[in-house]
Amino acid sequence: MSPPAIYSRILVPYDGSPSSRQGLAEAIRVAKPFGSTIRIVHVIDEPRHIDGYVTYGAYADYILPHLREHAKRLVANAGRNVTDAGLRVESGIADIPGLRACDVVLREAADWGADLIVMGTHGRRGLDRLLLGSDAEQVLRGSPVPVLLVRCAPDVSRALIEDVPVASRC
Repeated sequence: MSPPAIYSRILVPYDGSPSSRQGLAEAIRVAKPFGSTIRIVHVIDEPRHIDGYVTYGAYADYILPHLREHAKRLVANAGRNVTDAGLRVESGIADIPGLRACDVVLREAADWGADLIVMGTHGRRGLDRLLLGSDAEQVLRGSPVPVLLVRCAPDVSRALIEDVPVASRC
């Protein structure tokens, strides 16, 4: 019989990137001794602006359906990793226009009653962090529950990058 879970409900934001894969692997390691449930959530992050080449109508009618289909495949594949480890998995795709990805993750954690958030981080510093922002940092700052950040190792990101969309890479 497993000891009672310190973290019985672990939320894992997942985008298929090498850093999110490492975050999921760490969540499985944390959850396994306790038989915790892992919830995988993929956030479809809407563009902040539409450029002159893509109208919002084209985005909504053509691009967004492809993003949703890709998200379903990502979450299903990640879920198999969790069930293969003998753990319970729940999953979801969050598409909330007007909210930043970090805000969606915090909302998911609160709505689901997460005890822990485990997420990969790119570990950007300096100008890259300033220009690109850090959803992981914002989740860490705003979370009412503990957050475990798993840094993306450069050698792993290079090895796994072939099948990851450009927007999701470390």
